[in-house]
Amino acid sequence: MVFAAQNHVKLWASPDLKSWTHLSDFGREWGSHGGVWECPDLFPMQVGNSGETKWVLLLSINPGTYNGGSATQYFVGDFDGKKFALDPTFAPSVNGEKAVWLDYGRDNYAGVTWSDVPAEDGRRLFMGWMSNWDYANVVPTKAWRSAMTLPRQLKLKNTAAGLRLLSQPVKELEVLRGAAYSREGQTINGESDLGSQLGFSPSQMEVLLEVELPEGAQTGFGIALSNPKGEEYRIGYDAAQNEFYSDRTKAGAAGFSEKFAAKRHIAPRTSTGNPLRLHLFFDVASCELFADDGEVVMTDIFFPAENFSEVKLYSEGGEVKVSEMKVYPLKRAVE
Repeated sequence: MVFAAQNHVKLWASPDLKSWTHLSDFGREWGSHGGVWECPDLFPMQVGNSGETKWVLLLSINPGTYNGGSATQYFVGDFDGKKFALDPTFAPSVNGEKAVWLDYGRDNYAGVTWSDVPAEDGRRLFMGWMSNWDYANVVPTKAWRSAMTLPRQLKLKNTAAGLRLLSQPVKELEVLRGAAYSREGQTINGESDLGSQLGFSPSQMEVLLEVELPEGAQTGFGIALSNPKGEEYRIGYDAAQNEFYSDRTKAGAAGFSEKFAAKRHIAPRTSTGNPLRLHLFFDVASCELFADDGEVVMTDIFFPAENFSEVKLYSEGGEVKVSEMKVYPLKRAVE
């Protein structure tokens, strides 16, 4: 059993769930310690198709996270049945902390993975709570309060930054898709209206983009959703800073908490590949971004006064080429 104890975890063992023996501790010297650790999850994973097995330890923390409030950090290493030891290739993430964030958005917390997934399936599946303790109790909703993230498949991969967990939307979500709108080879320089071409509401849609960035240029790219009330949500990539961002500062109600929309949320890009791949899911009150095949993930909620009805692509600082784009309207999961 893994037990979260303030700023670290304790591993215990029992032959009968009555008598317990303390095995070891982990974490005092690693990771973020700006808040309380909780919701631990320890499990083995194969590194790609290598046949090598490593152990992953998920730890949610509140507060003290990359963009503020609640989030989940993780560690990759080896577990011998008594001790968890950090892998030497698990490189530091930010400010020398040997922790990496599972999701850089403000609204994915306390998630754990499924147990007892059939061996013939073999996936490691994850789902988190789509909120943040900075404002969870005061969000402006009545019929519901908070949702869960989309279920995600976790994969362990050797990257340029070290061993990393990739998060990808599960394939079962494809049953929600309607007929696709697709385009290839579109050049964006400034703004390009997309909503008039779709024929469906952008407030519930899935978007897959492959964007070619000019070599060495400081050109950014993104998607903006808006409505007639002047509210707007933006999500994209800032090439000058080499980071993804989610900007809900003008996306609707925010007065319920000074921490909700104080600034745009950012996530460093770890991949150096070109083209840039973005996989996004927009719901009426949320966006989930899976960038670079899930190397960077961001989940944010927002509360527009009315549904977003307009959508545009935009570039900043020059032109970019959208080599491939597919947009699907999404049906409700439960009718």
